[in-house]
Amino acid sequence: MILSNSYNMYDYTSIWDDLMNKLFCTFSSFQDLDSLIDKLQYDYTLLNNKIFILYIKSNDEYVCTYNLDPSTKNFPENTILVHRKKESNTLYTINALNELIKGLNNGIVDTSYRVNWQHYRNCILLTQQNELKQLNTRLYKILEV
Repeated sequence: MILSNSYNMYDYTSIWDDLMNKLFCTFSSFQDLDSLIDKLQYDYTLLNNKIFILYIKSNDEYVCTYNLDPSTKNFPENTILVHRKKESNTLYTINALNELIKGLNNGIVDTSYRVNWQHYRNCILLTQQNELKQLNTRLYKILEV
């Protein structure tokens, strides 16, 4: 599965460390979406038995988010570890959060800085070549598996 907007360029936080309650995010084209869902259902142990599928209109791509059993060692291609702010449906990597805070706080990364998450509602915040990238999303489907 090769995507035109390869996410190998995005930051990859170590997904093998502390997997409990971690949210995984796998990018897919529409053509590869069904095979990805099948792979997730049959090759992995999903916690919560749910896969949330989001659509990114600007890239014409889909994102599956899910929690895996912590003993998982291999992950699907184009998968990153993300965090989620429930109140705004924002997904983000730690690198993206640091870049966001730097941009909002005069270049200073301050862990006590309060982000107004409503400004980043329904999106994924990533870094690409050390620059913050905001991908707006909409819910495509929730699968109970």
